[in-house]
Amino acid sequence: MSQLTYSTTELLDTGDVAEPLIANGIVCHGGLDDDGSYISPRTKYRVPAIAAWQTNHLKHFAGSELIDVRINDWPANFPTLEQTRMLLRRGAPESVISSLTRIGTVEGFGSFLRFTEVPDLQSMIVEDMSGTALAHLDKGLIEAHSRDEAGWEEDGVVEAGHRDMWFAARDIAFENPITEDQTQIMLERMGIVAPGGAPGPAAQPSRLLPDDINAHLDLLLQRMIRLLMIEISAFHTFTWAEALLSDDSLVAGNGKAAFIVNCIRADETPHVEYLRTALTELRDRTVIGDSGKHHSGEEIVDTIWQVARTEATGVRREAMIQTLEGEIRFSLEGRSDADDIWEEFRSLGETSS
Repeated sequence: MSQLTYSTTELLDTGDVAEPLIANGIVCHGGLDDDGSYISPRTKYRVPAIAAWQTNHLKHFAGSELIDVRINDWPANFPTLEQTRMLLRRGAPESVISSLTRIGTVEGFGSFLRFTEVPDLQSMIVEDMSGTALAHLDKGLIEAHSRDEAGWEEDGVVEAGHRDMWFAARDIAFENPITEDQTQIMLERMGIVAPGGAPGPAAQPSRLLPDDINAHLDLLLQRMIRLLMIEISAFHTFTWAEALLSDDSLVAGNGKAAFIVNCIRADETPHVEYLRTALTELRDRTVIGDSGKHHSGEEIVDTIWQVARTEATGVRREAMIQTLEGEIRFSLEGRSDADDIWEEFRSLGETSS
């Protein structure tokens, strides 16, 4: 707990595992210990490092508390568990399969995290930032996050990440793997990827901080805060998926698919912790503008936080609900009981306005 400086190699080290985690024939990251319990990847040093940075920060910044993001402050998963169970009982699994495909595909976009530009933060911060999560963002933390989400290949050895783990859970539960062509068509229909397989075009975020503050810092903080909010809201998704995929009366696999999701959930905890730690560290420091003006880190973080939270719980959530509803209606096309199923779906929980 006293060590505060780590190498990239250390922060990417998984440590020893007794056996690999195999999901539907795919070798995944992390592994199992002698008791069969799951060991998350790249956590041998990363987890104790984050704990040490948190302890050190609270020790040197009297009265500070770590940024707290409570899962109950975020809307529940859409569709609800009852809505989803009803679709499966009515013999309409297609939209559920689409949802699992969508989740896995979005996780795969985590590969782009490694291209995050981290500016020279110390030159923009008054206080010393050595021995902090902030100082390690580009020294293993962001790279570990990227590998967790999208998987990693090195020297011919491939380890699947969350993208392929979600796909494996889907295929175990529904016993009928979707072909690549079907997946591509589905994702294009949902607007997740553009024709040809590339991610849909991402708009460059507008600046939210005063012009005096370095633009790269503005964009970095926007990405980190929005990413933290996505990670937190995902825990609703884990609860939904684990309950659904462990229901032997509705899906196949005898709970194996739910176990894979539980492993993914364990992997996400270090993501939440390093992000909230780094944001807390900046919040309690003083940022130097390009002109030399000093800015409160608290005001900077709060400015972006409020905008990102409003978007996440407002327009972005509404757009997501409409997209998933479109998949449900599409899956019911041609069925004589389509209207009846749709009305029952609406009666069981939230739908778009």
